[in-house]
Amino acid sequence: MSSSSNSILPGPPSRSNLSAADLSTSGLLAFASGPCVSLVDSQSLQLISTVSLPSPLSSASPTVTSLRWAPLPLRRQRDPFSSHLLIAVGDNLGRIALVDFRVPSVRLWLEQDSDGGVQDLCWVLALPESYIIAAISGSSSLTLYTDSGHVFWKHDSSPEFISCIRCDPFDSSHFCLLGLKGFLLSVKLVGITENDVTSKEFHIQTDSTDLQKLEREALVSSSSSSHSSTAVFPFYSAKFSFSPHWKHIIFVTFPRELVVFDLQYDATLYVVALPREYAKFVDVLPDPNQEFLYCLHFDCRLSIWRRQEGEQVHVLCGIEELIPAIGISPPLPSLLSLLISQLDSTLQNIRKIHSDPVLDASKVVDDSFYFSGDDDAFLGFKTHFISISDDGKIWSWILSVKRDNDSSNLQSHDKPLKSSTDTSFEISLVGQLQLLSSTVTILAVPTPSMTATLARGGNSPAVVVPLVALGTEAGTIDVVDVSANAVAASFSAHTSRIRGLNWLGNSRLVSFSCSRVSTRTGGFINRLAITCLRSGVSKGFRVLQKPERAPIRALKVSSSGRLVSFFSLRKRNRARRIKQTTLGFTRYLLILFRGDPVEVWAMTKSPVMIRSLTLPFTVLEWTLPTIPNSAEKSLSKQPSISSNQETIVSGTPKASEVGTADGQLQDDTSESFAFALVNGALGVFEVYGRRIRDFRPKWPEASFNTFDGLITAMAYRVPHVVTGDKLGNIRWWDVTSGNSSSFNTCKEGIKKIKFSPIYHDSISRGRIFVLFFDNTFSFYDIDSPDPLAISLIRPQIPGSLILELDWLSLGTSRFDTLVLCVVGTDGSFRLVEVHVNEKMITQKSHTKPPKEKYRPVPLCTPMLLPVSHALAFRMILQLGVNPSWFNTSSQCIGKRSHSIPERTSSSKDLRSSMIDFPPIGDPAVIEILLKVLEPYRLEGCLLDDEKAKLYSRLVNKGYAARFAFTAAIFGETSEAFFWLKLPCAMNYEANKIKSKISAKHFEEATMLNKITSKGPSVSGFEKIGSLGEGQLKLMAFEQNELWLYASERIPWHENLGGEEAIQNRVHELVSVGNLEGAVSLLLSTSPDSSYFYPNALRAVALSTSVSKSLVELAVKVVAANMVRPDRSLSGTHLLCSVGRYQEACSQLQDAGCWTDSATLAATHLDGSDYARVLQRWATHVMQTEHDIWRGVMLYIAIGAFEQALAAFRKAEQPETAAIFILACQETLANSWSIDDDNEDVIAITKCYELYQEKLVHICMDSPPFLH
Repeated sequence: MSSSSNSILPGPPSRSNLSAADLSTSGLLAFASGPCVSLVDSQSLQLISTVSLPSPLSSASPTVTSLRWAPLPLRRQRDPFSSHLLIAVGDNLGRIALVDFRVPSVRLWLEQDSDGGVQDLCWVLALPESYIIAAISGSSSLTLYTDSGHVFWKHDSSPEFISCIRCDPFDSSHFCLLGLKGFLLSVKLVGITENDVTSKEFHIQTDSTDLQKLEREALVSSSSSSHSSTAVFPFYSAKFSFSPHWKHIIFVTFPRELVVFDLQYDATLYVVALPREYAKFVDVLPDPNQEFLYCLHFDCRLSIWRRQEGEQVHVLCGIEELIPAIGISPPLPSLLSLLISQLDSTLQNIRKIHSDPVLDASKVVDDSFYFSGDDDAFLGFKTHFISISDDGKIWSWILSVKRDNDSSNLQSHDKPLKSSTDTSFEISLVGQLQLLSSTVTILAVPTPSMTATLARGGNSPAVVVPLVALGTEAGTIDVVDVSANAVAASFSAHTSRIRGLNWLGNSRLVSFSCSRVSTRTGGFINRLAITCLRSGVSKGFRVLQKPERAPIRALKVSSSGRLVSFFSLRKRNRARRIKQTTLGFTRYLLILFRGDPVEVWAMTKSPVMIRSLTLPFTVLEWTLPTIPNSAEKSLSKQPSISSNQETIVSGTPKASEVGTADGQLQDDTSESFAFALVNGALGVFEVYGRRIRDFRPKWPEASFNTFDGLITAMAYRVPHVVTGDKLGNIRWWDVTSGNSSSFNTCKEGIKKIKFSPIYHDSISRGRIFVLFFDNTFSFYDIDSPDPLAISLIRPQIPGSLILELDWLSLGTSRFDTLVLCVVGTDGSFRLVEVHVNEKMITQKSHTKPPKEKYRPVPLCTPMLLPVSHALAFRMILQLGVNPSWFNTSSQCIGKRSHSIPERTSSSKDLRSSMIDFPPIGDPAVIEILLKVLEPYRLEGCLLDDEKAKLYSRLVNKGYAARFAFTAAIFGETSEAFFWLKLPCAMNYEANKIKSKISAKHFEEATMLNKITSKGPSVSGFEKIGSLGEGQLKLMAFEQNELWLYASERIPWHENLGGEEAIQNRVHELVSVGNLEGAVSLLLSTSPDSSYFYPNALRAVALSTSVSKSLVELAVKVVAANMVRPDRSLSGTHLLCSVGRYQEACSQLQDAGCWTDSATLAATHLDGSDYARVLQRWATHVMQTEHDIWRGVMLYIAIGAFEQALAAFRKAEQPETAAIFILACQETLANSWSIDDDNEDVIAITKCYELYQEKLVHICMDSPPFLH
């Protein structure tokens, strides 16, 4: 028995999951629902896989409360089979698991160090390519785990309530965590021991009056130390995010405040209070490309904030609704999570940098996501959002920015806050994925009609639609298409919990709900409805005006679908005539009440009640369809007489039997159902038109009816009647022969019994499953001599106990795998395959291959390919493949701008699909890799239309453009930024060499301008500013860029007070060359301050414009005495005053101020002096920060190409070094200083060929795998 992860449909997420969701840089969405973690493609919004966390033996089902994607790239050299689809998952029991979606299963359980639930977690880089996990457990505990799962550091922040944890995008070894009251803890890692962890505490001023009230209420109710802060205060949220544009800046939201905080200054730069008419903040998300903030509110609205030029002041620009009120019945669902797609933002950067103005101007009408005709810095950019609501919906939104000069377009509710009047926003819903809408309460599987079986002739079984109906707690009916593992339709049939659900054929459903009347008279309101799948209309029947005494207990629908005739009695000329009208095939419905009679209905187009049975029934079950056999006779044909049965009338009915009114029913065949009474008696009734007669079978021995327990479950398929009682006994009885037997399951309480499907070639027809009241089940074969010997007790379905289950009869032969539909107690729905080993019959050659899952569109996510095939596709994209190679019949060829009539054929040389002869490696390898990728190409699951369009525009724009695109779609954002900046860095070095003399004069003029200026140039910032570049600032290396970014930060701190803030401000002014401003600030120091004498000395030294030898010597001595291990910057400033900028930069680097050192060097140094500063910085980035892409970028900026190649080789990435050489040769041409005969180049080329050979062998051994 097995349950595949791609056959699990998760239940809806809830607030108990604490908004656990994460979107990877490759576009894969992971979210939590109950104990399940599901994987969804964010582009096509298709469910890929679901993994359920197993529950511990001594505890209830867990609830996933946090998850985070591991920032692991696609392994290329060390271990090709290691997984890059790894997620850290924490639950409410305090457990943390590493879930590998390549398997998919739990790969590793981390050491459980706390009984409190996991609030949040993140991955932190501690060593090169070695990440640790930082997790918040309980309400105030921080724990660090090694990659092997062991705890090496803990921190208790009591009595603070910790809310969330985030990693710094500028430094992967640095992270912060935030408390509800403004507590902020900054942690830095340099290793995986306790001594390698340094931390610093901050406090953000906020109004926590409301929290104090909630805290007192929580203390009165129960102890909350073991619960997470979000679980204790679900409607009090405090979240923060690091700025992707500015280092040390974080954005914090408290329920009614938005705060911009500077970690370097330990100061609040900006705070705005939210007016009362706005709902509370839930989360804050910065835009990766533009300087916008997106704040989620509790009323499911999104507020958009834009930073003003020259300061860290954010103004409200717009409000957008994320839950449309149209088409959603009240109450409106709640929005649990909001995420931004990093993949789409990176691809937009690639398009913007490598855009063709002439081509783009002709494509303005294109409304695709990645393309826009606006040339403004932020206009034309679009942001892709993914939101998750608690009704099981995943929403895909596109937010676009437009120019709006008309201030009247602003909404009236934006007036309380300062608003921007030059832009407007438009949000569009571009996709939606519907999962289970609510907790599942009941399951219904269609049963093949007996008449449909007979109509086909012979022994062929009836056709069953691959649909399963699920009744939910919210009163909706979700119809699941099991072939696609997706919700095909959802109907709002009731307003309360659905307690019963059955199929009426293949296109109608009957359901019921009941509610207690809260009046003095009491009673119940029973609602029954018939839902048509074709029209989507739910229509009630058996509608009563007053409450009933008893609630409905269950519904039972016959499975045959008999032919029903309508007889009407007419009088004409004193002669009575009976006219027969055939209504068609219908089914009978039994409505069981608690302690009241059972009603029998004929479910015609207008349901008609036939009879009411006043017997103390406990269980009722209709007979299942049987496979016709010529040796068997219908039980209804055998004569039977019982003292309790009614008179049987054969032939044409008499007038007295028909009645005097129209609307009477008569059937020429019968349906039968078995029943059990309170006293343990069994029986079989037949429904024959309007009459119900007792069919007297051949009774077993008298001891069979002597029960010690109440019968609680029954199954009936001719000739077997199987019963189970509350003591765990199973008994079966052959109604034709009278044979019977029984056994005890050693478990108490049998809830449900179901026969397995049978076919014309089935050997055993007595296989059943038994569902117990403890939510476990077993599988038995009552045709075997010893059913307990081959029973499967408690089948292994990890993660959930069983609430409901039924067989899904989709096979046509006994060789087909039996399938169970299972509803877990966690609210998930799954298909479980049951493999039965029949002695001397089962042969592997008869086993049919598994059916592929139906998908409306292919899954175009390269990260889901097998690792070797993903690496092959990566190499093909890098070397350049013709865009026509992606043209297949499964994709929209006509809509592609790059489509050409020619199509690649497998019969010709596949190497012609490449745009050029591969300049490196073995050309035969490319042909083999194209053959390996051919199955994926034919299915259209490599690139979707939008990415294929973008690739067609980039394929002929050089190696760097293709490398950046390839890195982006494989989720390696830092590498994509590296390739985007690489041509600029190489051109920077080449131009510096060519124009050395002219550059020197330009630098002197620029330096004079900077020294005499009192502040940064705003106009200059706009020319080379950050708008449109976003996270590309991480790769900044040019002198103008570094100086402009530093100058932009200075006005943010002008209003900050305190001695420490003044020292930092002086340091900033000196770094950008504004000595006059620094002197003015130093002279403003009060005489009572402890900084008065050092500041005075620095002011005198900085005011000296002429550097004499005596003054220089004195200042050097003072500077040497003033430099202390406490990171004092006074000595650095004195060195600057006498022109010793090289030594000042070295002191800043020794103090750990690497960015400040680069800024100072960019202001005052050039040539080899500036290169030495960058080279030492690059070495630090490589060895300490473990960021190979930033380090190599700095090497390239100073022309150290040999060191860049050595860095790639040391990181064991020979293929990256090889394509790096290609990009350099293409960009620099004659300026490339390394010959092909260089030893490093020869070694890298040989390693690349070995890598290709190894990759080919792995690809040939790996079969294609399509999700």
